[in-house]
Amino acid sequence: MPAPKKALRRSLTVTSAALTALALLSPAALAAPSPSTSPSATPPAAMSIVGGARLGKPGTQVELAGGAPVLPKDLTARSWIVADAESGDVLAAHNAHWRLAPASTLKMLFADTLLPKWPKTTKHKVEPSDLAGIGSGSSMVGIKEGETYTVHDLWLGVFLRSGNDAVHVLSAMNDGVEQTVEDMNAHAEELQALDTTAVSPDGYDMPGQVSSAYDLTLFARSGLQKKDFREYASTVRAKFPGETTKNKKGKTSRESFEIQNTNRLLAGDSDVEVYPGIAGVKNGNTTNAGSTFTGVAERDGRVLLVTVMNPAKDEHNEVYKETARLFDWGFKAAGKVRPVGELVGPRSATQASPSAGASGEAGGTGKGAAGAKPVAGAQTGDGTGGVGIAAGITAGVLVLLAGGAFLVNRKWPLPDLVRRRTRP
Repeated sequence: MPAPKKALRRSLTVTSAALTALALLSPAALAAPSPSTSPSATPPAAMSIVGGARLGKPGTQVELAGGAPVLPKDLTARSWIVADAESGDVLAAHNAHWRLAPASTLKMLFADTLLPKWPKTTKHKVEPSDLAGIGSGSSMVGIKEGETYTVHDLWLGVFLRSGNDAVHVLSAMNDGVEQTVEDMNAHAEELQALDTTAVSPDGYDMPGQVSSAYDLTLFARSGLQKKDFREYASTVRAKFPGETTKNKKGKTSRESFEIQNTNRLLAGDSDVEVYPGIAGVKNGNTTNAGSTFTGVAERDGRVLLVTVMNPAKDEHNEVYKETARLFDWGFKAAGKVRPVGELVGPRSATQASPSAGASGEAGGTGKGAAGAKPVAGAQTGDGTGGVGIAAGITAGVLVLLAGGAFLVNRKWPLPDLVRRRTRP
């Protein structure tokens, strides 16, 4: 599909700026400087320029055109980014490549790495060793030793309750935490998420574990190519298996209990309404990271990704409130701002087709839904409360420049994007 001339000129301008910066910087400048052991109050003067030179600059980057709304005034996050999920255009950013502790938003990388490994129906009996090494104070879904769970159960625990116990069980199934972290770092490199170093699979605070708003957005964008990822991320509530009990007659039974998604823009809260069009993705909170969140939402056929890291304002649900304001701005500003950078594609991407990544179900079923007509009110396959509709988004073309380092006029469609409907 030929690219519009205007879009081509814009993309070439972004790429030219990035390549110019590359010529002035050493190869090591592509990745940000190593983070200090204690969080800094200010971003480093030089950060990664993956996606464009402006994204490597500290402070807010935005280029308003005629009629574009100004950015919200009350943003306190250390780092944030607003991007078009399909085209990859970065509409605005603030310290996008600042390497910070990611908290449980790192579970997006964990899920994107491991989801294809097993079918949903795979069963696993939990051994004591599976739950070893879980950090003190971790969020848990309530997995019990000696009980059997399906992979589907475990992923619900990861996405809805951010359960570190579910993460560790899945890691055990993947030959252990060390192997899983190795796989995650390899996948991050493939996605060109060069700010990221995973040390724990669950995002628990660990020395040297960092990511960035830019990288977290790459993880979400990649994960959303997978049907299972989209369905789990958009599920509001589900039933989770409890303990097996035996009555006086020796008959065993197993009750279940309800779990609800901790993403407040998806499930709502006392001071946060469900955001219209929200479809996930993942939240987190730890001592070092503060509150972090990456969200995806759709409005009038446009899909935006917003990542917010560590708001300074100490108010309840502040990370969701700032995310909602950035979503509101992004939907109003789309088409009225000049992009300040791009979300790059994976290193191995050479071209895109309408069916690329359309299936992405755990276990690799290979049955894509690209090109299918939207189905209003479609229930998610597991029937666990993720109500959405399928949205067919037009595929585009991937064009590689500079040996795969930059992408121009590429589109990465989100097939079957599960969207939240407004609840009655």
